[in-house]
Amino acid sequence: MELESSPCHTGIMSINDASLRGLMTSGDVPGTAVAIIRDGQLDRYLCQGVRLARAPGLVDEHTVFDAASLSKPVFAFIVLQLVDAGRLALEAPLSEYLSSHIWDDRQAERITVQNVLCHSCGLPNWRTPDFPLRTHFQPGDRFSYSGEGYLYLQRVIETITGETLEDLARRLVFEPLQMANSGFVWHPRLNPNRAHPHDVFGRPAVGFKPAEPNAAATLQTTAADYARFLEAVLSGARLKPNTADLWLHPHVEVEHAGHVALKPEIEITRPGVAWGLGWGLEPEAGTFFHWGDNNTFKAFTVGSTRERTAMVAFANGASGLSIMADLVAEFIPGERPSLAWLDYERHDSKRRRLFKAILARTLDAMWNDLASSDLKPDDLRWVAQGLDAHGRIEEAIRLRAHAKAD
Repeated sequence: MELESSPCHTGIMSINDASLRGLMTSGDVPGTAVAIIRDGQLDRYLCQGVRLARAPGLVDEHTVFDAASLSKPVFAFIVLQLVDAGRLALEAPLSEYLSSHIWDDRQAERITVQNVLCHSCGLPNWRTPDFPLRTHFQPGDRFSYSGEGYLYLQRVIETITGETLEDLARRLVFEPLQMANSGFVWHPRLNPNRAHPHDVFGRPAVGFKPAEPNAAATLQTTAADYARFLEAVLSGARLKPNTADLWLHPHVEVEHAGHVALKPEIEITRPGVAWGLGWGLEPEAGTFFHWGDNNTFKAFTVGSTRERTAMVAFANGASGLSIMADLVAEFIPGERPSLAWLDYERHDSKRRRLFKAILARTLDAMWNDLASSDLKPDDLRWVAQGLDAHGRIEEAIRLRAHAKAD
């Protein structure tokens, strides 16, 4: 996979093109677009790689990515503007506005707007047979990440306003902030500069162009557009001062590993993460953050209103979050409790290093290292899958047989 530089950055770089290309190669990430905010304003872009593997189109600041859960802070921005306008209240139960969304669950009647925005509503992330659409703990009791909660609140504001989420976003966010290449649904005008999805080994994957808006997940946007949104976050634009403060104030502390905690018993731990009204928070560092993960697209954003600095990074590969810790550290130094809590595999993990070494040499040349490693059978099967992806079929078969024997 060829990685090239595109001429979309200005200013003095704290990470150079070669080092970013090295991260992307290590993580099998085809393309990355980064926007940096300093002193409350755009400082520079850093864009590398291609929109589609083995194709000539380069990533730039206007390349459209699937933002995944970076949708949620934008949606929260819409909701808080409606709160400021008196159209709904943070403390109001959603059932007062829309009682038919969840059936036969009296506890769900207590879910408030605030509960949803800070992920303490008790609903699952997405409904499954094991965790159906109902409350799995009392609303407000604890944090558990919930896309279903955001979808419920989306239905509420659409009912209140008589507008679709796409129309509300255009009126309250995209047009005021001049985010010309953004939408919660796909628009044909975005096709010419679209980033295509890729799997964990950098191979093209099946794409998705949302026809229906989903507040939790379907934002399509660019590094340039999201930078404008981050500038608004840092300045408190379009919100009353008290509301802007509440947006980034800790409303619930995360007290467990992982972002979902629906079972009755959870192991208490202190990852150093809390949640505001749509934003994750690192209270000790005074920073806000969010991550995006729609399988084949990844994203991460972090910022500080005190320092008036922020960054956002989009990647069009399933391994995109593997490079974020190294990338973020170049712009906002210090420990990142958020990334430690999310616990994504790093681009230089042991199994990835072994995989790259086998690709560079042969399975036979690396056999002693493989045999003496403590990699688990699942890790060996992952490496075999990667060898398949690179056409090394016989080596992949041998490695799977070795994993099975273990």
